[in-house]
Amino acid sequence: MYLGIDLGTSEVKALVIDENHEVIASHSAPLSIQRPHPHWSEQAPELWWEATEYLMATLREKCAQHWPAIKAIGLSGQMHGAVLLDAEGQAIRPAILWNDTRCAAECAELEAMAPELHQVAGNLAMPGFTAPKLLWVRRHEPQHFQRTATVLLPKDYLRYRMTGKKVSDMSDAAGTLWLDVAKRDWSDALLDKCGLSRSQMPTLVEGCEISATLDPQVAARWGLNASVVVAGGGGITRSAPLASARSRRGMRLFRSAPPGCCLW
Repeated sequence: MYLGIDLGTSEVKALVIDENHEVIASHSAPLSIQRPHPHWSEQAPELWWEATEYLMATLREKCAQHWPAIKAIGLSGQMHGAVLLDAEGQAIRPAILWNDTRCAAECAELEAMAPELHQVAGNLAMPGFTAPKLLWVRRHEPQHFQRTATVLLPKDYLRYRMTGKKVSDMSDAAGTLWLDVAKRDWSDALLDKCGLSRSQMPTLVEGCEISATLDPQVAARWGLNASVVVAGGGGITRSAPLASARSRRGMRLFRSAPPGCCLW
């Protein structure tokens, strides 16, 4: 048995599947977005975790006979969001989400500071990405920036809460503008442009690799074995095509859930 958890923008979803990929049980918990100012889009990371705890209790009840057989957890989720943790591992401020556009000026600044950005990170600087969000925090909330010990992406915050490990996968890391996509490693130069260092970044793994095992206290609370492994996982734009199991040449995937996209 396998457990999948997806941290979306509008809800957290979870399901249990068997060895044949048949869905045994599923459930979801809604999320709300806070927009305190124009162009802002934020969520409290603690609410993601509370929703996940609720889903685990619900699924445990819905598939009680299968629950103890779960041996691995897969994670996916909304990409690009900035979760800032202090030295104690506590969230400093609400997470700045992928659809937050307050940092347009910082995008232009990053493009000017890092002419190598396109070649190294493989993308233009746009407000959705993580790096310009941190430039915005450095400029407008220096008290929060100075306290930032770790920057995590949304799904990786859930991983941290369930394992105690700060880890991300390559697909999610590629959406930060800090990853050297050719080397599959953090770019010290791009991090430095944002006043950060790799010591503030999570460890990187491939999506199919084991990132950690469940924290024993979390495992006991969820009724799972502490040997349950958590895969590296992936951002939603990477995970959705894999989950669609499209294998024939010419097939297309249309995803209407935010952010909408078309892959072929």
